[in-house]
Amino acid sequence: GALSVDSITDLGDNTSKLLEALQLSHPQELEPRRSRGKKRPLSLNPISWQVPRVVDRCCTHLERHGLHTVGIFRVGSSKKRVQQLREEFDRGLDVFLDEHQSVHDVAALLKEFLRDLPDSLIPRELYGAFLSTASMQGPAQLETLQLLLFLLPPCHSDTLLRLLSFLAQVARHAESSWDPQGRQIPGNKMTVSNLATVFGPNILQKEKPGEKDAGGLNFQDSAAIILVLQRLIEHHHSLFMVSPEMQCDVLRRLFQTDPDVIEYLLRRK
Repeated sequence: GALSVDSITDLGDNTSKLLEALQLSHPQELEPRRSRGKKRPLSLNPISWQVPRVVDRCCTHLERHGLHTVGIFRVGSSKKRVQQLREEFDRGLDVFLDEHQSVHDVAALLKEFLRDLPDSLIPRELYGAFLSTASMQGPAQLETLQLLLFLLPPCHSDTLLRLLSFLAQVARHAESSWDPQGRQIPGNKMTVSNLATVFGPNILQKEKPGEKDAGGLNFQDSAAIILVLQRLIEHHHSLFMVSPEMQCDVLRRLFQTDPDVIEYLLRRK
């Protein structure tokens, strides 16, 4: 979404592979088996949510079947089944996850996808900027995080918001509760802090996994990553909301520099 081309066919073969892997939530726009030499445009205009199908399907499945699973994201999974699911998504198949699918396998697949992205969900060039917010307090911290989130490419921004809203929902089911009949419903034990510990290193990466210099994180960076992700989960709704005042300011500036962009935005609305 951050590229200045309007069609995936304008890109080189190597570059287009990344966009194909992300599968921008429009199965009708992306043929699972595109033959060489037969190219078909895939619009990159952000006219709708750009969330990879695998992320949305995993989150939806876990919201339906995994919110009360104790230790979700921490209990082991079947490597063979996770690999099979991964290969099906990689081949562009329309994978449906139902109640027969193991919650732990789907949870492991989601973590693997985020960990192995060619560029991490929060781009590596913003790693230091995001970590610097860990030493801030109160409104200043949240305002800085919001401005940094505005710098994310649409695909990264939409996917991060989908993930954070899901993680917030998981955290709301961390403690045990009781149904109307007085029966106890077990909590999943995954508090915001636990979720930030599990997902932080997958979302905020200093180096690409497997790179020569990609060693273990020092204690300060690890603690900062967890704290930053905690804030993102806790305040995701307000952080991704652009205030009317800021929208008006942007529109005023665009009217002076790029009036055609305003026409495009109004058409979208």
